[in-house]
Order: sequence, then C-alpha cells, then structure tokens
Amino acid sequence: MNLHEYQAKELLKKYNVPVQEGISADSVMAAEEAYRQIKSETNSKFAVIKAQIHAGGRGKGLIQGTEQHGVQVVKSAEEAAAVARNILGGVLVTKQTGAEGKKVNKIFVAKDAYYEGEHPVAEFYLSILLDRSKGQNVIMYSTEGGMDIEEVAEKTPEKIFKEWVYPGGGLMPYQAREIAFNLGLSGTAFKNCVKFVTNLYNAYIGTDASMLEINPLFKTSDDKIIAVDCKLNIDENALMRHPDIEALRDVTEEDPTEVEAGQYNLNFVKLDGNVGCMVNGAGLAMATMDMIKLSGGDPANFLDVGGTANAETVEAGFRIILKDPNVKAILINIFGGIVRCDRVAAGVIEAFNKLGNIEIPIIVRLQGTNAEEAKKLIDESGLKVQSAILLSEAADLVKKAVA
Repeated sequence: MNLHEYQAKELLKKYNVPVQEGISADSVMAAEEAYRQIKSETNSKFAVIKAQIHAGGRGKGLIQGTEQHGVQVVKSAEEAAAVARNILGGVLVTKQTGAEGKKVNKIFVAKDAYYEGEHPVAEFYLSILLDRSKGQNVIMYSTEGGMDIEEVAEKTPEKIFKEWVYPGGGLMPYQAREIAFNLGLSGTAFKNCVKFVTNLYNAYIGTDASMLEINPLFKTSDDKIIAVDCKLNIDENALMRHPDIEALRDVTEEDPTEVEAGQYNLNFVKLDGNVGCMVNGAGLAMATMDMIKLSGGDPANFLDVGGTANAETVEAGFRIILKDPNVKAILINIFGGIVRCDRVAAGVIEAFNKLGNIEIPIIVRLQGTNAEEAKKLIDESGLKVQSAILLSEAADLVKKAVA
C-alpha cells in the first residue's frame, strides 16, 4: 500500500525521524492559511507547495495543459493561493505516471529547509528495501541526492553505496556510522546522521514497509539531518497488524477496478492485453497468462479468484473484466481441487445469466474434481460458452478468438 508524503512523514515522526515539517491542504483557502501558519512559526523567506500523488518525479512533472510544476516555491500567502489553485484538481504528469497522469486532490505546504547558517547545505539519497537475492534488507545511499538519482545510478553506479542488514540482527551501530562516513559527514552532522539512519531503519521494520525512500536526505546549514521528501510503501500482507496505517489508504490513487476486486477478495491486476483471464491460484494464473501469450494473445489482467470460487466471485470477476474495452475474449481456467468443477460451472452459468448478453467469446477450461460433469453442464446450458478440459484445447480456442 502506497502512502502520500505527508502521511509517511507523520509515521516517521513516531520513530523520532526528523522531517521537513508542513501542513496538508485540500483547498485554496486551506493552502493560504497553511502558509500563514508556517510564516508565523518561522522566519523563513518562502514555503514549498508539493502535489500529493502516488508517484515520483513531481518536481519536474507538469500539470496537464499548463507550465505549472508539481513542486513550487511560494513567498506569500497570495502566491500560495495562486499555486494551489493551479495544482489542486489538475492532472500531474511525471515520468512515473505515464501520459495519463494523476489527479491532484491534496497538496503539502512545507517549511523552508534551506535557511541560511554557518555551514553549506547538502542533499543525499537514501532508501531501504528487501534484496531478495540475498534475503536481507539493503540500505542504498548516495552523495548525489535530488531529482536525478535514476541518472546517477545509470551513468555513475560507483556513487551508489549499499549496506546489507541481516533481518534477525537489525542495523548495527557500526553500519550507521559507515553510512554517515561514506556521505562525507563529520562532527555534529555525522552524529545526527547516525541517529537518523538508526531511527529510519526502525521505522522501516516497525511499519512493515516494503520500501522506504528519502530523496533528498538533507543536511541543513546548522548540521541537522532531515527527510525533505519521503516515499513509503507498506506490505499489504502486514496491514492486519497496522489498522492505523490501513486507515490512511487513498483509493482515489488506485485503479477503480482493482479497488472493486478487493471488495470481493479477488486478487486483480490490470494489464494492457486483449484476453481477460479468471483463474483460481496465483501459480495457475501465471501459467495461464503465459499460455495466452503463446497462443497469440496478450493477457488483459491477472485475476485470482482463490480456492473457494462461487457464483458471486465469478460474477464479480466477469463484471470487472468486461469493464476493459480492449478485452476480445475471456478465458476461465479453474483447477478443481478444494472447489468442485461442477460448482464453478454452475456459478459461471448463473453469472452469465445475471449479466445478460455478453458478446465476446467465453472459454471455460475446468480440470480436476468433477471436470466432466462441469463440461456437460456448460455444453447443455445453451449459453455461448466454449468449454475445454485440456489446456491445449483452451489454447486453441483462445487463438481462434483473438485471430
């Protein structure tokens, strides 16, 4: 589950991770008031308004149809109101959103972190995620923080440092010091960085995060180390332990069909192909997608209805798949182990009757317990549903459907 920057920062603060403070706003008036409040609390010359969407590259991204960037500096309440008016409700297009962009429903009015002081400021990069090849968490960091970290990784990979952390042991003090040393810090900044990295790793573990990225990790002119930006992804399988975090979910940032699928406990991911598929079991779903590809089609989705498929889940799956105008055929591939094939067949027939006239070809492959009875039910239903028992038969039917 993805979080917005302002939500992620609130979670980090619970683990004593210093962040760039700010106020979220969902209206022009709220943005103007947020600026005035920040101005009254600090002597800074400006504030920063940041569009809140689940995507990176906001600083270089543009609001569709304008020259307005997703991150802008403002120096007055009037300017804050004008920028908020241009951003809120607009569609922000970045490298990560694709051409369709994402609608901005909230902004974050942040305090100035670039105030003048005794020492030069510096921007770094730091992220924590699981390295599956090693079975350990890895902290990746670089002295080259900012908006072009992808370019740094591509052109100068030697500037990217990595520190692996054994999950059972946690981050060792010497590792936190190694990170601060490689970032070229000393004195107070060094000590603050060690504390920052230690607390940040605790936040990563404590929230059951799958990825935590700070870019930039910022050294202020008085040697404080703070998170100016934060991208935090939470492992959805661990949300049962974090009802407070689950409550932060913003469904407006997600694909509507994936949200609807979740309401029926369906595992659904939308893809760009032309053959919809409905399968029970993730492994079988992957094999089915491969088969569709080998048959000359392209999978339009990943849809796992689980081991207890019934008429309701089958109907919901049909309805979700049919919302995609690119789908030219639907393949239902069920292995009857826990669930009997004849029950699934009955569910398909019931769902088909409820949904009414479906013009595109429906191919149903049922194998396992009571597969022959299921095929007979479908063949005698009078519906325009093609049945198969062997995977090769289903593949041939898919090939004909998309030819």
